[in-house]
Amino acid sequence: MTDPKSRIDFLTDELHRHNHNYYDLDNPEITDAEYDSLAKELRALEEQYPLLKRPDSPSHRVGGEALKQFGQVIHRVQVISLDNSYDRQDLIEFDRRVRGGIGGAEPEYVVEPKIDGLSVVLQYRDGKLIQGATRGDGVIGEDITRNLKTVKTIPLKIHEKSEMDFRGEVYISKKGFVNLNRMQEVTGGIIFANPRNAAAGSLRQLDPKVTASRPLDIFMFNIQFSEGPLFTTHVETLEFLKSQGFHISDYTFCANIDEVLAQIPIWEEKRKSLEYDIDGLVIKVNDLAQRSLLGEKAKSPRWAIAYKFKAEEATTTVRDISVQVGRTGAITPRAEFEPVRVAGSLITFSTLHNEDYIREKDIRIGDHVIIHKAGDVIPEVVRVVTEDRTGDETPFVMPSECPSCGSGLVRLPGEAVRRCVNKECPAQTLRGLIHFVSREAMNIDGLGAALIEKLADEGLITDCADIYQLKKEQLAELEGMGEKSADNLITAIEASKGNDLSKLIFALGIKLVGSKAGKQLAAHFRSMDALAAAGRAELTAIDEIGEKMADSITAWFADPKNAELIRRLRDAGLNMASQAPAVEKTGSPVSGKTFVLTGTLERYTREEASEIIEGLGGRTSGSVSAKTDFVLAGREAGSKLEKARTLGVRIISEEEFEELVRQ
Repeated sequence: MTDPKSRIDFLTDELHRHNHNYYDLDNPEITDAEYDSLAKELRALEEQYPLLKRPDSPSHRVGGEALKQFGQVIHRVQVISLDNSYDRQDLIEFDRRVRGGIGGAEPEYVVEPKIDGLSVVLQYRDGKLIQGATRGDGVIGEDITRNLKTVKTIPLKIHEKSEMDFRGEVYISKKGFVNLNRMQEVTGGIIFANPRNAAAGSLRQLDPKVTASRPLDIFMFNIQFSEGPLFTTHVETLEFLKSQGFHISDYTFCANIDEVLAQIPIWEEKRKSLEYDIDGLVIKVNDLAQRSLLGEKAKSPRWAIAYKFKAEEATTTVRDISVQVGRTGAITPRAEFEPVRVAGSLITFSTLHNEDYIREKDIRIGDHVIIHKAGDVIPEVVRVVTEDRTGDETPFVMPSECPSCGSGLVRLPGEAVRRCVNKECPAQTLRGLIHFVSREAMNIDGLGAALIEKLADEGLITDCADIYQLKKEQLAELEGMGEKSADNLITAIEASKGNDLSKLIFALGIKLVGSKAGKQLAAHFRSMDALAAAGRAELTAIDEIGEKMADSITAWFADPKNAELIRRLRDAGLNMASQAPAVEKTGSPVSGKTFVLTGTLERYTREEASEIIEGLGGRTSGSVSAKTDFVLAGREAGSKLEKARTLGVRIISEEEFEELVRQ
């Protein structure tokens, strides 16, 4: 038997790793139920052997640490998580503990759907949203105010003027999630595992414009802090949130635990038709005075509990495993299933990611497999039913040649995927065309993937420059188009010629160059010609342009075929210059300087101050270092201010900042 200390050490380290994957990387490896099982075992051992409990035990912590890329926010009220339950008996036991904590009185409850998203806290003052932060570790969160302001259902102004903090859950609807992953696939971006990961990843973007392009929504569910209105019940707080313009989820008032238990089958059925994903229910004591009596434990309240639904699973057979060719040549295996219905949908296939994934799960053609829908949306293989194997199953072997062009496939060091490196590969060309017209790239409205494929099949386009040679008459002759649609598409194509250089750079599909890098390159070089002439050293001198990306850029422009493509795009009338303000304005003392913003600013939002700095050629950073030139300190500035003093970085007030930008 494993000795208690070794087991506690193992569980502590393992839970820290899973916390990091879930909260910081938005990439969980295990299910919530598996995580809770490990956490429950650790708590039991720590109670039995309290002297062996480590100071860094995850039992003390709520979530993940605040990322260094963002400013830190110290929450005025700790943002706690909930204990989980998985059966009715757990809820009955929860009710027994509540009764004991309030002197045997009959508690009333509120049942709310448990939204599977990212928890945030919004701070309002004088009716205006002044700050938004992630939960972080419950004490310190990440300042993501600029990103949260892009979420359309978060009101920037409310009627109530007193200072208040509200808690909510940012999420992505099921339909929005599917559409987002389709776009990610087209543009060569990360394919998200579930809506929760997509929401978290979208809010942790350094560029708010990326966040704004994502289909984010929010439900508010708690008042964290209030200097104004007083409330006696949770229902009153929910109705107050609604009156201020916030979205709240459907909730049910329950007079006792029996009514709570009756809600479980109702919601298990109802969740199938919801537009958003829920992974359970949250049961809360309604009376706020009773909540005060019950209090809180180290990381969770005694007055609330989460009831987690079991993921719906089904067994099916792997008919075949095929592969698809992506825009960058990545070869992605895909399992084809005997059709089976899971969580209201007929499932016929699932992405298997790469050959390592298949090997780890030992998935073979002919296997019986258990599948579920990750986040109730994306089909995923849970495990192989190895006990049902007959010996007739066939191990999958990754092809050595591209299924589209026949070229040899390569697996580069450090990569999990095999790639086709033939630049003339038809499948890659098609994916590249779809990427070129996508929203974040040239944004040609009406020119979707199906039409691109049809135009390619008809021989009307072979590369992106051909798009600008299309005639209305050619389009109108295509099945399903017509005069009006053709006219609208020609107008959209013509309008795209005026896009900023940054969009064109991203649209070209240069390996490793995303939309953010496209903006940086356009702002720095100002013209396509200057970028094409840039060497490796000049490229790597730009912040966040590493050696691999620099090599990819120089190799792309060194290819004569790409030089010819740029010439044809230029001849077609596409804009080849940056229309954004220059990165540096030499007349300003802000030019080329690095600023860190900390504390609560009175005269500006952080977004407004950042825009002023960047407009004058400066840049902002989320952390203080020896390279920081100025720290703009507002009210209640914290650790960044202390670090600036230690490093001797110049600290300025808002008044000094205004004097600086006026020079």
